[in-house]
Amino acid sequence: MVRVIVTGAAGRMGKRLVALTQESPQLQLAGALEVNGHACIGKDAGEVAGCGHAGIPIQDDLKVVLPHGDVVIAFTTPAATLTHLRQVVAHHRAMVIGTTGFSEQETQTLKELAHSVPCVWSPNMSVGINVLLNVVGKIVRALGDSYDIEVIEAHHNKKKDAPSGTALRIAEVLANAAGTPLNEFGVYARHGMIGERRPGEIGIQTIRAGDIAGDHTILFGGPGERLELTHRAHNRDPFARGALRAAEWVLSQPPGLYGMAQVLGLTPH
Repeated sequence: MVRVIVTGAAGRMGKRLVALTQESPQLQLAGALEVNGHACIGKDAGEVAGCGHAGIPIQDDLKVVLPHGDVVIAFTTPAATLTHLRQVVAHHRAMVIGTTGFSEQETQTLKELAHSVPCVWSPNMSVGINVLLNVVGKIVRALGDSYDIEVIEAHHNKKKDAPSGTALRIAEVLANAAGTPLNEFGVYARHGMIGERRPGEIGIQTIRAGDIAGDHTILFGGPGERLELTHRAHNRDPFARGALRAAEWVLSQPPGLYGMAQVLGLTPH
């Protein structure tokens, strides 16, 4: 039995993590966390998630619940995630991180801390996206440099970071396969008289509207044809299920930073 602690338990992702943990015979909800002053502090996590009484009150101090859990799952803010990761390291627990929007410095800090404990970090926990990431490099190399590449992502109107962490990861994989550094060839917006497209450009375009859970399309435009690969998340469950799968997997791993490709067996540990 894997004892799971969910941070951001009253948020959109947190509620689904709580609910799906309750449904799994391999998982046990051991703790639920929210920020100090949140209206749900003290309320039952299962009732807040809409899945019935769980017997786990939402608390505001991770140190209090860490002794009762094996792995912490975080889909929150970069600052909160790093604070929780430091506490996880101090208590020698494991962690699964789905938080996005880290700055370059925050990313470096995360990588340094995460090597002290078993930790999975991925901007997108869904199985489908990670299978897609595993094959797109082969497609780039097969098509060659006569095909233009665009990444289009769409999310709900409450999402704070843009482009999405998943879109950036897709663009990185594409750029590496094409041999074009993303920091030189990534184009994040177009407006006005921009002139002809530069060879090697990788466009990353952002849409924010309604309650879209997450759509990502890779468009390869070539002479006389185009190829489009699209992943659509119908709701947040694919991300939550992937994170819970990672939580079960990571407990049997030595300290280190892992990705979902390793969780799914797509690449060696």
